[in-house]
Amino acid sequence: MTASPITAGSGVAIAVELARAVRTAGVPVSVDRTVLLAEALAAIGLTDRERVFAAGRSVCCSGPDEFAAYAAGFAAVFGTEVIAGHPIAVPPRIVVTDSGDDASENESGNAVGPSATLRWSRAEVLRELDFAAYTAEELAEARWLMARMRPVGATRRSRRLTRSARVGRHPDLRATARRALRTGGEAVHPIHRRRSVRPRRIVLLLDVSGSMEPYARVYVRFLQAAVSGRAGVEAFVFGTRLTRITRELAGHDPDGAVVAASRRVVDWSGGTRLGEGMRRFNDEWGVRGLARGAVVVIVSDGWDRGDPERLGSEMARLHRVAHRIVWVNPLKATEGYAPTAQGMAAALPYCDHFVEGHNLDALDRVIVALGD
Repeated sequence: MTASPITAGSGVAIAVELARAVRTAGVPVSVDRTVLLAEALAAIGLTDRERVFAAGRSVCCSGPDEFAAYAAGFAAVFGTEVIAGHPIAVPPRIVVTDSGDDASENESGNAVGPSATLRWSRAEVLRELDFAAYTAEELAEARWLMARMRPVGATRRSRRLTRSARVGRHPDLRATARRALRTGGEAVHPIHRRRSVRPRRIVLLLDVSGSMEPYARVYVRFLQAAVSGRAGVEAFVFGTRLTRITRELAGHDPDGAVVAASRRVVDWSGGTRLGEGMRRFNDEWGVRGLARGAVVVIVSDGWDRGDPERLGSEMARLHRVAHRIVWVNPLKATEGYAPTAQGMAAALPYCDHFVEGHNLDALDRVIVALGD
């Protein structure tokens, strides 16, 4: 291409022609910028094409993403040999990857310019995804995340005494006498004891009825991690009947434990009788001692085919003996949700915490509620 001649006094014409070419190449050069370009060319002169190139780029372009289009327009007016001495900034490509390979090269392996890599974590996606939307593959991937969750729970003061560094109400006379032998019989450093602190028992009750099936398959993994992670955790499932699965979930093999528990539960994905299930738990386990002073966690959507008054009365019995009742309802996260189901409405007055539990982030908040 033949370069346009640059002569003295042609600054305005050159500015108009350059602005038109750059605009055609894709850079929106306004009239104001065209006037400013003419003033810039008049100030620096037209004899040095490289200076003209630099001045025009600073006036016409709003950012690096317009440099390539500006260079194409400038070449249409003056030729490519002028551009050879100016590095043309190529806008960075945005590459999205899943924390694995760096996609800064094309399929042939040749670099295509600078890239800004935005990495997304598979774990973060799973943490925000609703349990009901999990595929079998995603459930397997989320298993190791749930295995790391360890519900600590609230604590209580034990009757057992332990050594204390502070002066307390319980002097340890025997230990003080033994230490006094080192100082000629003088009790220079008396030893005291205090009541120890122990974690409260945690009782987990999981609804495995048909309406809870998408969430129950995930929560049974959480139950297994809780039972195997610390002592003093009891696990039950209920639908049309109540089944204790603590022993089956206590193994160190998560998959084997879940399979063993599933074999024991005969009413998986069946109906729901919350009131009858809570009555049996209270009569056989809870009121007799298992729930006394414990943190009881009930995972259910609150749908009940039984008598809501029965559920309300059984929840009242449980509330009188338990330290705290946490009801986890995965449907609570649904927009516009209200606890209008008969079973949920009957149980809610006796719950200390009513929390959502539809994904891993919500499950973290459940664990926090256990220790409040």
